[in-house]
Amino acid sequence: MKVLFIGGTGVISKAISRRLLLDGHELWLINRGNRMNGLPEGAHLIQADVNDEALVAEMLGDQTFDVVADFIAFVPEQLERDHRLFTGRTRQFIYISSASAYQKPLSDFRINEGTPLANPYWKYSRDKIRGEELLMRYYREEGFPVTIVRPSHTYNEENIPVCVHGSKGSWQVIKRMLDGKPVIIPGDGSSLWTVTWNDDFAKGFIGLMDNIHAIGEAVQITGDEVLTWNQIYRIIADALDVELKPYYVASEFLISCSPEEWDLRGNLWGDKSNTVFFDNSKLKRLVPGFHSTVRFDQGVRRAFDHILSHPECQVLDPEYDAWCDRVIEVQEEALANLAGSLQTGDIL
Repeated sequence: MKVLFIGGTGVISKAISRRLLLDGHELWLINRGNRMNGLPEGAHLIQADVNDEALVAEMLGDQTFDVVADFIAFVPEQLERDHRLFTGRTRQFIYISSASAYQKPLSDFRINEGTPLANPYWKYSRDKIRGEELLMRYYREEGFPVTIVRPSHTYNEENIPVCVHGSKGSWQVIKRMLDGKPVIIPGDGSSLWTVTWNDDFAKGFIGLMDNIHAIGEAVQITGDEVLTWNQIYRIIADALDVELKPYYVASEFLISCSPEEWDLRGNLWGDKSNTVFFDNSKLKRLVPGFHSTVRFDQGVRRAFDHILSHPECQVLDPEYDAWCDRVIEVQEEALANLAGSLQTGDIL
């Protein structure tokens, strides 16, 4: 296949790019080149900002592709641009949407591609929904060959999936574990969640590429392993060989006292505090033989092998660390005051 990726160096796209090149496919990337060390060896680079539409069109020339995939489109206006650039240039256009677009709260915890799309808590998800609707209109009215892919929580060797973290990623949560400090888990940690190793995701994604049966379809790609957040944090602590000290706080409280830029309302109510169970039968029908092979305990250990030996992955976040300490302090003070009131009868 001759393939063009817009992006190509992220958690998801990096794994796909690597596998495509190993299998001998021709890969082109539209990329600004800000992370040159992240570009896969053997890929052809069109170094440009895709938002400079005229320049990109000029650099593409008369090239055509079997597959074009946009990994960095977040709003419909970017997809309108892609539609202009690639109509008549590709046999398939793949849009990476998000499983967070599924309705919140869920009417049924079992999720498949027919689950309604609605998320009043997260603008990111609503923009993804609008993008899907736009592309499906192009497909219905013009035959634009779109496939929509909905990932859930995908991770790789450079990051560890956690439920709550600050603006600088998950390392500070890991450091709190290493330092013997409590880590905040929303609710009681019993809601179900699914995490997916990026190489597993890549197998499903590549199976949809240049697949005539995937045109006009939306397909979710996730792992098959379902864990509670308590199990996820326990597995992380076991991989670090430390004691897990969970500290449970209501999602509503965390949302109300967190910095706006963390967008915990979207990340929790709109995503991670919901129990999810993905039915991947459609993916397995379209990609016979697909199954995920990396259990979370295996993926976490692979990730720590990399993270703990690469200081650049250990980005400190003192703001988040101080916030965690303050949230715990405030809740403990409230509990102590309540307990004191109960003992003296002042609460009555």
